[in-house]
Amino acid sequence: MSTPLGLYLPGSSPVHRAPVGLKIAVMVLAGLGSVLLHRPVQVAVGLVLVGLGYAVARVSWRLAVAQVRPLLWLLGATAVFHVVVSGWQRAVVVVGVIAMLVLLAALVTLTTRTTDMVDAIVRWLRPLHRVGVDAERVGLMLTLGIRCVPVVVGLAEEVRDAQRARGLTASPRAFAVPLIVRSLRHADALADALVARGVED
Repeated sequence: MSTPLGLYLPGSSPVHRAPVGLKIAVMVLAGLGSVLLHRPVQVAVGLVLVGLGYAVARVSWRLAVAQVRPLLWLLGATAVFHVVVSGWQRAVVVVGVIAMLVLLAALVTLTTRTTDMVDAIVRWLRPLHRVGVDAERVGLMLTLGIRCVPVVVGLAEEVRDAQRARGLTASPRAFAVPLIVRSLRHADALADALVARGVED
């Protein structure tokens, strides 16, 4: 099964069966605690712990690597910048923390159904209706955002395939412009569908 961007991977591991609230809480706490990591060895420990989470969840290492592959260019540029500005150790820490958090977030989505995650967030937000927070609307936006990720990835693959078929070089502009146009068309179609179903804004 191919789930390159953290789409749900069915399973019965302890990580799959863990409460949704617990997994989200661990992810949030890890994000907050990451600001306390200042040495490469600390980041290495964090990456090992996340790797153990993947092992317990029975997620293959190939699928784990696929979670960060789309960000390799960003991680590489970040590493070069920090090596030049603040040294290799800081570069290792920053890049390692980003990779760790991306892997952890992907592990949560790989082992948690989108509907379960959104339902949990909506339940937490319902008490805030007194201050004007529409929990159901937030849940809808989250669901649409998550669902649109594989759509945009699919559009990107179509654009790349079309470029290869025409023998075009891998120009960033030639790739980005049609991808943006197709993404905006998809967004317009989605907005029209929502309006037709009574979601006016």
